[in-house]
Amino acid sequence: MALFLLGGCVRLVPETQGPRPVPPPRPATSAPSAALAGVSRGPVVAGLGFKGANAAVALRSFIISCPRLTRRTDNSGLTQPSDWTAACSAAAAWPAADAARFFATYFESAEVAGGDAFVTGYFEPEIAGVRARQPGFDVPVYALPPDLVRARPGDAQPLPDGRMPLGRYDEAGVFTAYWDRAQIEAGALAGKGLEIGWAADPVEVFFLQIQGSGRLRAPDGSVIRIGYAGQNGYTYSGIGSLMRDRGLIGSGPGQYDGSLQGIQRYLRDFPDAGRRLMQQNRSYVFFRELTGPGPVGALNVPVTGQSTVAVDPAFVPLGAPVWLQLDRAEASGLWVAQDTGGAIKGSNRFDTFWGAGADARRIAGGMSARGRALILLPKGVLARLTGPERR
Repeated sequence: MALFLLGGCVRLVPETQGPRPVPPPRPATSAPSAALAGVSRGPVVAGLGFKGANAAVALRSFIISCPRLTRRTDNSGLTQPSDWTAACSAAAAWPAADAARFFATYFESAEVAGGDAFVTGYFEPEIAGVRARQPGFDVPVYALPPDLVRARPGDAQPLPDGRMPLGRYDEAGVFTAYWDRAQIEAGALAGKGLEIGWAADPVEVFFLQIQGSGRLRAPDGSVIRIGYAGQNGYTYSGIGSLMRDRGLIGSGPGQYDGSLQGIQRYLRDFPDAGRRLMQQNRSYVFFRELTGPGPVGALNVPVTGQSTVAVDPAFVPLGAPVWLQLDRAEASGLWVAQDTGGAIKGSNRFDTFWGAGADARRIAGGMSARGRALILLPKGVLARLTGPERR
């Protein structure tokens, strides 16, 4: 989140939990930010019922976020960098065993646009891969190409957000769209020395791109950790939606459930049709090798499994604690907003990060939850936003 990024890439949003269809999330508010969507005071933080271990992990994630929190502009319009100073100063020396009291001492809860939450999950995939090509490992994992650039002003129409589009300049110096997924898979980047590694399974590489970061594990046990470096400029198309439109998802004969696992099963059962389906998503993600402690989210700090949540930063300050009370117990609790995602847009839309491994893959691949979301803001912020609390 992310992806992209982790932070910043478009991640898979599972459309069903197991074989049962899940109704689409309610439309998010059309307001452009939390400050304009409507903010109301939530319950007293001390009464939310934090669990000790969950609060301790959240405190560690909050401490990691503090150097960014106290310097960056909050696009949600809710906070100012100085609002976080007191909590961040206290957090570093606060005992983890008493983390619940830390959050109760320094924070108050707020609902944005009613707090009606829709929550999915993502994870750090680990797939079979090697650094140097060898038999059985034929799928390239590419670094960011140097010819992928933004158009110079006047060479193309600006995007709606004012940025110039991504693409390349051809041999005549004319700006044009970059190679899409099908062209890259056909060899448009072959022989340019961009391969970070080589994977065994094209389906796993496709979903590695959706997740935005992951690990390549070789037969000898060595691991290459990679993270998001960029994208080719095309809009992401979710193949789960395409499969549903074609009647491939459902509970009937010959249909597949819409979880990550169900979609991958279809792609492997029908490799030719699956390849053509994946190429309908013209977006292609490039990677960089990571050498730090773990994948890095949109806040530019390492993300933590079962603690980091991806948000829309127009509605949640990056670095803020978030309390989720959901119909899925494993996702309920205290999280910290450290990432974003291309599919994570609007108020009360969250994507929980589950780390790496088989359990993370299973939980994230089937995560679809609803409930209530509260943003924890430094004490005093709500008085500025909504007026003093009435007693």
